[in-house]
Amino acid sequence: MSGAPGRRPVRSLDTLVRLRRDLGPAPEPPRRLTVPDGMTAPLGCDAVAVPAGIGPLLMPRLPRVGCVYADEAHWWWLVPSDSDYALEWPAPARYTPGAIVPESLPAPDLIHRPEGTLPYTPPIPLYLALCRLTGTTPTWSRPISA
Repeated sequence: MSGAPGRRPVRSLDTLVRLRRDLGPAPEPPRRLTVPDGMTAPLGCDAVAVPAGIGPLLMPRLPRVGCVYADEAHWWWLVPSDSDYALEWPAPARYTPGAIVPESLPAPDLIHRPEGTLPYTPPIPLYLALCRLTGTTPTWSRPISA
């Protein structure tokens, strides 16, 4: 039945391995911000990145600050996964599912570690503080157009 219309031929494991080798080396896994030792991330991790000049302005506006990482150009806040649900994070912030750091950037350093075992900055206060600093109206406060 291998020649039946709509059916594909069965591939052996040897064939699949050979095909994979023909494609070249496997790509490097994405570089992610890591949760510090002794901390857990039961809700998964995403990250919100802002330009380095905004980072220090956000810190005092937040009631609780989770893990914060920084490089020369950006500050990164760990937030629970899916913290972008129904939110448009204001520019110049960049929301990054999986807390993936672009390979072109140097690895950011951990500059703030909270007490306890959870690495998260609460996303709604972070979002509101970013909106205030950038002069952006929060998504839920915008007028609806017909």
